[in-house]
Amino acid sequence: MTYSILPENQVNRLRNRAKYDYETVHGIVAATPVLHVSFCSGDEDAAPTILPMIGALGTFPETLLEESSEVPDLYLHGSTSARLLKERGKEVKVCVAATKVDGYVLALTPFHHSYNFRSAILHGSAEVVKDEQERLFAMELITDKVVPGQWRVTRTPPTKVELQSTQILRVRINTASAKVRWGTPNADRRDLKDSDLIQRCWSGVVPMWETYGEPVSGPDNQAPIPQHVVGFVSQANAANESVAYTAAQPQ
Repeated sequence: MTYSILPENQVNRLRNRAKYDYETVHGIVAATPVLHVSFCSGDEDAAPTILPMIGALGTFPETLLEESSEVPDLYLHGSTSARLLKERGKEVKVCVAATKVDGYVLALTPFHHSYNFRSAILHGSAEVVKDEQERLFAMELITDKVVPGQWRVTRTPPTKVELQSTQILRVRINTASAKVRWGTPNADRRDLKDSDLIQRCWSGVVPMWETYGEPVSGPDNQAPIPQHVVGFVSQANAANESVAYTAAQPQ
């Protein structure tokens, strides 16, 4: 399945790097810890705003019974004091960005320096979730995106005070796209024929990935570090490293 190519999501430069399939777009969002959400408030004189937020893709089970769309929603976690959440009572058009850097690409010339990267942009309409069951669904979804299985081992459900101070936004995705640059450095033919240049200037890729450290217990903790956290750290580090080195190979 792919997103339709529309004026707002069409990649214009280096179109060979464009991806519109669900797997690529959703995979980048799922792998990104912090999403950047851009919007304009209802005030025509207001400047555009961008907020870093935690979010996860998912479909509320009851929605599956009502709608046939295979596009999941994006749920965003925020405080009731957040600027975007103050636009309650109406839908707000948003643009959500997710970016992963997989390596620094160092070339023979500054012009051909680059990043190996994956980026995704979602366009949609956001509104505050009011249904309590859907809010709990989204809270669990977002918590388990951080560390899978974390929700079930914590004190749940949230208290009334916790629910009152937390809001959930649902973004209905209208369209989306991704752009991916993997591979080795580019070079001009004349530079490749310059033996002095290629012998004195190293070109290649410095792989880059997110690494999780050993868990550090809090001052009030009395429990052993759980296996699902240990497993998450180990598996995530191995997967992130593998992606970075795969990205550094000729594509």
